[in-house]
Amino acid sequence: MILKNLKIFSQNVRKNSFVVNTILETHSHFDIILIQEPPWSEIRKIPSSSNCEGKPLIGTCHHPNWIVFARYTSCTNDFPRVLSYVNIRLNSLRFLFRKDIFDHRDINIISFSNNNIFYYILNIYSDSSHSALKYLKDTEANVNNVLLMTGDFNIRDNLWDPSFPYHSSISDDLFMIADSFNLSLSSPTNLGPTRFSDTAGESNSVIDLMFLRNGSEELDCHSIHPDSRLSSDHALLLIDIPICDEVIQSSKLVISPGSEQEEEFIKDVIRNFKLLDTSNIDTIECLKHIIDHLGSIIEHMWSKNAKKSRICKHSKQWWSDSCSTALNNYRTTRSRENWKLFRATVKEAKHSFFDSKIQEIANKS
Repeated sequence: MILKNLKIFSQNVRKNSFVVNTILETHSHFDIILIQEPPWSEIRKIPSSSNCEGKPLIGTCHHPNWIVFARYTSCTNDFPRVLSYVNIRLNSLRFLFRKDIFDHRDINIISFSNNNIFYYILNIYSDSSHSALKYLKDTEANVNNVLLMTGDFNIRDNLWDPSFPYHSSISDDLFMIADSFNLSLSSPTNLGPTRFSDTAGESNSVIDLMFLRNGSEELDCHSIHPDSRLSSDHALLLIDIPICDEVIQSSKLVISPGSEQEEEFIKDVIRNFKLLDTSNIDTIECLKHIIDHLGSIIEHMWSKNAKKSRICKHSKQWWSDSCSTALNNYRTTRSRENWKLFRATVKEAKHSFFDSKIQEIANKS
């Protein structure tokens, strides 16, 4: 398939793992998901020389359809407050997490290659003290080809929020940073708040922003989607970033472990290895010839025995039609009762799936 645009999703999820897991499961048609305030929790205990009960292994949400890019640390009070998910189908674009450029818990910068040029995407969370913006202001970095800077900037300003009457001096720093990356503020196609207050009497606000590359007529404005925010108090922001046409591999040759194809592949390789004449390896050229021949045998036997598999969505196996139905009901009504029903449906689907797997293993024992 030919990829012409990168579909990008950005949202502050308020450290809610259930929201993140739902996003990863239901948004595989997106290419990049940018998360602010992601959840971090204990996954399991790992062996420890100082604690007989083990050391807690802390992690965030994962999904087989997504590669997560995050600034991992062993300090419990320094877990990153931004991370990026890249769809596995984009492996050919060679995405990298660039901690070598910016090393800060509230800044996530990733790069990718397109038409032999490296481009950058910045995901930012700015806390109440705006430590990320201060870091960017004070850090010298020569970064070209930044396509997008987005995130939760926690700045109210009448420049982007008509309901707010004042101008913030922090906004001047933000525009200076954006200008250093050759970016300008994007105007949404649909005006409206991006953060919805839970506090009575407190107004909604616009604090989630996007900055796009200057002078690019191909870049369209972003859109705000408050009705799809699930239980988060932040709307999600969407944008399509045009790129040079990129051929994305849509299928691959695979041999499943333990399959008949694997058994035949091993037999074919061993049989052909035995036929090789290795009695006269007396020069480097002869050795190189034998090694090249070995590689050709393995490649040929792999092509002979492997099956073509389509690279597509790898859903979590427990996700069911009832989960999708319950999610759609919640999105339609946004009622607390339907949110609880959706969570209960997912919980039941997981229990049912894993109970059947446990029973299957017990029957085989």
